Parts: sequence; structure tokens; C-alpha cells
Amino acid sequence: MPVCRPAGRRNSRLGRLLLGADSIRRSIYVLGMMPAVWTFWLGLTDQLGADPQNTLERTLGLWALRFLVAGLAITPLRRLGGPNLVRWRRAIGLMAFYYACMHLSVYLLLDKGLDVSEIWADIVRRPYITVGMLAFTVLVPLAITSNGPMIRRLGARAWQRLHRLVYVAAAAAALHFVMLVKVWWGEPLVYAGLIAALLLLRVGFRLRRRLRGRTTGTTGQDPSPRPARETATESRGV
Repeated sequence: MPVCRPAGRRNSRLGRLLLGADSIRRSIYVLGMMPAVWTFWLGLTDQLGADPQNTLERTLGLWALRFLVAGLAITPLRRLGGPNLVRWRRAIGLMAFYYACMHLSVYLLLDKGLDVSEIWADIVRRPYITVGMLAFTVLVPLAITSNGPMIRRLGARAWQRLHRLVYVAAAAAALHFVMLVKVWWGEPLVYAGLIAALLLLRVGFRLRRRLRGRTTGTTGQDPSPRPARETATESRGV
């Protein structure tokens, strides 16, 4: 006789599969989707202004950029004496990818109606579309490998090298935003400045490690095992 499992247990397993077992990670996913839900609700109730499609598309893209910046800030924040949020960095990165997917979907479905020839013409002729597609293309393999099994399959060092491409994606996303609005001042300058500062901090940390390596006789190598520990921390609770 087949055993009937309680509905509550099945729902619990489904929730863990979709959102993970970590309550903080679940909160990141649930709360992180609130801006999208609210924006779609405003669109459905005709409260997005004179050009709702454009407002929806830009809002989703802007939240993707915000989550990218938030994810990039976690390691520098810890190394500068702030809280250690490394365990939840991948959840934040995935939120950036989800918003990028929604941003792209609005463009493909509502703006272009899945017209392949028109989409290709945009990619070729409009530089801001080209840069935006580059940013999304870079994010795809990062999202695919943002899970424990892929970290173990690739190995910590290879996984870290691959995920350094997030800086390329973030820089391309910021440039896409600047080219879209056609101004540097205000919000575009803030995001471009933040990404540039985070990249400079990373370069500074690496130069400092190399100097330490020279003093300890390990020139050209990273004497600190911290990145491997960070990857191991991220792989737990997926």
C-alpha cells in the first residue's frame, strides 16, 4: 500500500528546493522579489505613467544593477571590518540574475514581440543594447554555476576565476544604463562610481596580498586561504 505523505511535508520540501533551507536566504528571495511584484501590480492597475512598458523595463533593470552592486560589496565590506555576509552573496547574485531575466523578458516580449529580426537589428545597431546583451550573457554561466554541486565539480579555484566575470557583467550593466539614459549625472554616476570603487578595492586587496607574499617568500601566490573558505561557506545551505 502506498504511503501518503502529509501535504505540509511535501510543501516544506518544495519550499526548500525553491528557496533553500536557510531562513535568511529565503528572506532574501522573498523580500527581493517584492519590488518586482509591486511594479508589475502598478502596471496591471495602470499606475506606471504615460509609458508603462518603458517604466517597467527600466525599473526591473535598475533592480538588477542594484543587486549586482550589493553582491560585489560583500567581500570588501567584510575585509574592511564590516559584517561577514559571504554566505548569502550567491542569493543576492541570483536576485540580480532574476531581475535581469525579467528586464530582458519585458524587452523581448512587450517591446519587440519576439521578432527575431528586429531584436538582432537592435543588437547590431544600438550600442546600448549590445552592451546590455553582453552583461546578460556573462551572467548566465555565473547563475548556472551558483550552486553547491557546480562548485564541487569545477573546484574552488576554477569557480572563483569564473565568478570574477561578475565585474565585467556589472561594468557592462552600468554602461548599458548610462548609454540608455544618455547622461552621466545623478543615478547613473552613482552606480558607475560604486562599481569602479569596488573594482579598485579588489585590485588594492590583491596588490596587498602580493606584497605580503613577497615578504613571506611566496611571490606571485596568494598566501591567504581565505577565498577557499569563502567558497566553502557559500556552498553550504544551498
